[in-house]
Amino acid sequence: MRRGIDHELRVGSSAHYEDAAYYAHNYRDRTEDIAYYVARAVESGGPVLEYGCGEGRIALPIARRGIAVTGVDHSAAMLAALRAKLEDEDVRVRRGDMRAVKLRRRFPLVLCTFNTFLHLYTRDDVERFLARVREHLTPRGSFVFDVSMPAPTDLAREPSRAYKLKPVRVGGVKHGYQERFDYDPIRQVLFVAMEFLPSAGEPFVTPLAHRQFFPQELEALLHYNGFRVEKLEGGFAGEAVDRHTDSLVYTCKLTQPRASGARRSRR
Repeated sequence: MRRGIDHELRVGSSAHYEDAAYYAHNYRDRTEDIAYYVARAVESGGPVLEYGCGEGRIALPIARRGIAVTGVDHSAAMLAALRAKLEDEDVRVRRGDMRAVKLRRRFPLVLCTFNTFLHLYTRDDVERFLARVREHLTPRGSFVFDVSMPAPTDLAREPSRAYKLKPVRVGGVKHGYQERFDYDPIRQVLFVAMEFLPSAGEPFVTPLAHRQFFPQELEALLHYNGFRVEKLEGGFAGEAVDRHTDSLVYTCKLTQPRASGARRSRR
């Protein structure tokens, strides 16, 4: 990977998570995934490993149901915000690259929440991450994650056009807000430029880069890395998957290795 491209993806995977207060405020109304993951955690009995735990939007509600949580995240700012919220919850945090962190323990439930999987930009990234998941998952455990469905309308947008959205608050100050979309079809990465327009002061941009995984492609990646898809849902209320689906929620199990002494079946 060329140095410039590497930098582009590195910034696109981190910039959105540098302001934990803005992030928490911006996603305060996103609750359907919290209820879903809390229910899965209670069902599992814990403990739970969450990749992309951030400032604790999902980890804390799970822990407050009496389930021990270990959270992994690359953002120091987000983990600092999570630690500041902790009271007596059983939450352990580990800062690091989810492709590399080794905890040397297994969990009956491993989560990768809110599009964190979309920061795996290459096949090597995916394979390294899924190797870590295999190491951390109990033999009968579940690996559950959600990703946004690639939207042809977003991928086809003109990069020079700004799409205005409702104003947002950053640091308590109202800012105009707009987004630009630039899809790289070779790398299958959607680059989003989030543009903030304060009434006083200079505008600024926060980049976000999301890999676009198509469902059949993702199923193959899981299959060839030791997982089978046990359940695929079109949302957090158990919706069926169809052409109108926005989010895919995967429940995966480890593929049981074939016994080495087993005979091949004859045709």
